[in-house]
Amino acid sequence: MKAKNDAKSGSLWQKTKYSNLVRNASSGKYFARFRSNGKLIWRGLNTDVLSVAAQRLPDKIKEAKDEQVLLASGSDPRITFEAAAKIYIERINTSPDFKPRTKAYHQERLDAFFKSWPGVKATAIKDITKAECIEWRNRFAQDYSPTSFNHTLGIVRSIFEIGIETGARRDNPAKAKEMKRLSETSKRLRLPEPEQFEQFVKEIENSGSGFSKSCAELVQFLAFGGFRITEAKHITWADCDFARGKIIVNGAPETGLKGRHIGEAREVPMIPDMRQLLERMRAARPDEVKSGKVTRVSECQKAMDRAAKAVGFARITHHDLRHLFATRCIEAGVDIPTVSRWLGHKDGGALAMKVYGHLRDQHSTEMAQKVSFKKACECNT
Repeated sequence: MKAKNDAKSGSLWQKTKYSNLVRNASSGKYFARFRSNGKLIWRGLNTDVLSVAAQRLPDKIKEAKDEQVLLASGSDPRITFEAAAKIYIERINTSPDFKPRTKAYHQERLDAFFKSWPGVKATAIKDITKAECIEWRNRFAQDYSPTSFNHTLGIVRSIFEIGIETGARRDNPAKAKEMKRLSETSKRLRLPEPEQFEQFVKEIENSGSGFSKSCAELVQFLAFGGFRITEAKHITWADCDFARGKIIVNGAPETGLKGRHIGEAREVPMIPDMRQLLERMRAARPDEVKSGKVTRVSECQKAMDRAAKAVGFARITHHDLRHLFATRCIEAGVDIPTVSRWLGHKDGGALAMKVYGHLRDQHSTEMAQKVSFKKACECNT
């Protein structure tokens, strides 16, 4: 990604008066960006003060180049697992391709790994055996979900690859056939029927809390738009284009949308229920500025838990309301690739097919019952 000289250019990365020092326009933080042996290297300087960044720059460049020499020379056969893990985390944290939450998740998974394998930190990476890895795998898989296990295993494999880069070992024991990933089966969606959803919303709205109405509005806003909760709380009235019947989703200013660069947006159509909700909310708040947030609360899980219990159906989360939106769209006949775009997926519908494919199959079966040759035959007799 090329940096521009002028912040007004809209570029995420801005050049400074110092060579190899760039500024992230979104976070304001400074980064070292330079080439070494033909490879583009990024390193965070952990400051938004230019003078401090300039002072730290030479040491950060030297540190990164020393690391490159170490990895290229294979001169540390006794490198410990912890030392290799630090190199891995440094690469993740300084990469402009990962958002803050993703970086934090990598650290969380690594922390869980170290907790599950006492003593591995100080062990030379060359001394860790395949048998020890298999023993860890079988134990860890019993305590964590398939998704958490698979992400952790991926990190462990990458750390062993760093051990190979340093010349500490030739094989990756975390890639042995006995170290296979777990099957990630989609959880069975237990979502409210239309009548139940109406009761659910009314129960929240009439709970008597000072935020009951705002909570009910948030629930409907999520269900009618399929937004992630982290997206919904940043949507303003200016993002609601009533003339075009669209809602523009930008995400958080610092991080943008999941899986997209900062500044990228997506549009979600206003289904009739959404338009009615927004018009009702706008009529009740006519003096609110366009930059004002549409939703007045950023979450309402406790209110949802109470309402679900009162109405008598299984607990649902904010994310389940996103599933509810997708489910209703598919049941209404909207094709899965289109629903996938509305949800913000960039895989052409592969994930949506995995999660909601059974709905399409059910719809297909129902539609098949309407196909008949009998009438056609009767017409020709």
